[in-house]
Parts: sequence; structure tokens; C-alpha cells
Amino acid sequence: MAGCIVLDFDGTVIDSEEPLFQSWVELWDHYDEELTAAEWQGSIGTDDGRDPWSDLQRRMGRILDPTLQAARRARRDELLESQSPRPGVVAWLNEARALGIAVGIASSSPSEWVNGHLERLGLHEHFSCVVCADGTIPAKPDPMSYRIACDLLGADPCHSVAVEDSPHGVAAATSAGLFTIAVPHGLTEGLDLTAADLYLDTLEGLTASEALRMARHRPVR
Repeated sequence: MAGCIVLDFDGTVIDSEEPLFQSWVELWDHYDEELTAAEWQGSIGTDDGRDPWSDLQRRMGRILDPTLQAARRARRDELLESQSPRPGVVAWLNEARALGIAVGIASSSPSEWVNGHLERLGLHEHFSCVVCADGTIPAKPDPMSYRIACDLLGADPCHSVAVEDSPHGVAAATSAGLFTIAVPHGLTEGLDLTAADLYLDTLEGLTASEALRMARHRPVR
């Protein structure tokens, strides 16, 4: 079986993590409360049930004005509008299309979120499958999203490449058997990503075909 490429979405295709975090930081600041990066980082790449709105209400000891939550979402979306694909992503997608390499998404975010942003960015047509943590598919670090993506793409995970930005994502991809490249951003660059097979600052330093070649010739785990 041929290999494929499976990308995480948030923080990997676009840096949506920073706008999301910033929107919450600004809301907490409104109430003179501090939301630290350290508190936020444990939730990146997974769905651990944490709700910053509920956490803030508990800190304040009262129900807060829901219009501020709506304003926070609007601020998040405003910040997201300025985000373009991360360096190297579009080049990988174009190369994959030219070479007939199947590409998918494996994400812990809802499909509505991921598909909406892919459409907005004009990237949806590059992905043959989008597997999200909806319904029966658990969030990372569970490897199911990667296994399903490879199955849908008709690919051998051991010959395939995953690109991730977080420890939860790296754990999911490596557990599923994919050659895993960690490409962190500002919120995850200090986290432990040593379980990945390769660490890059951006995808610009490597082509998609080179990554697949590394996957095929790596030592068996």
C-alpha cells in the first residue's frame, strides 16, 4: 500500500491556537484575571473538557454577562481572519496534488470548525478526507483519527507522514504508526515533542516527497 500525508489542523495548517488563546486572555483581563500560557497548553491538540468560560465564572463566583462571551468569539474570528496557512503547508499540498499523493486531516476539533476554515482558506479541495473528533471518534492522544484517515485514504500508516504541533497530536500519530513530524508554534515550541520522528521549525525545509521517503526507509519501531 502507498503512503499518505495526514495533517493536524489547528496550529498545523493555520496557527488558530494563538488567536483562540488571545481572545480568552483578553476576556479574562476584562475581569482582572490572568489566563497563563501554561494553563492553556495542556488542552492544545485534545478535547479535555476544559471550558475557560466556566472556569472564569467559578473564579468570579457568579454568572457573567453572556454578551461578553459572544464578543469574545467575534474577537477570535477577527484575529483568525489575519491567519494564512503556515509556512510550507501550501507548497506541500500543491506538491501532493501534482504527484498524486493522498492527503487528509486528523483533528481533535469539530468538523464544522475545520471544514469552515478550509473553505475560507480555499484549501478544502486538497484534502480527500477530514476526520474530526465528532461523535464516536475520540480526541487525541487517542490514535483513532489517524487510523481512520489512513484507512479512508487507502494508505499504509507505516509508509505515511503526519504533521503535528502538540504533544497530544504527536502521541496520537506515532501510536497510529505514522512517521511524525513536529512543527510547533509559539504556544507549543517549549513543550515536549521528542516523541516525534522529526522536529522542524517550518515545513519549508522539507518537501512532501522527501518526508514520505523518510517514512518508507525509517527503522521499524
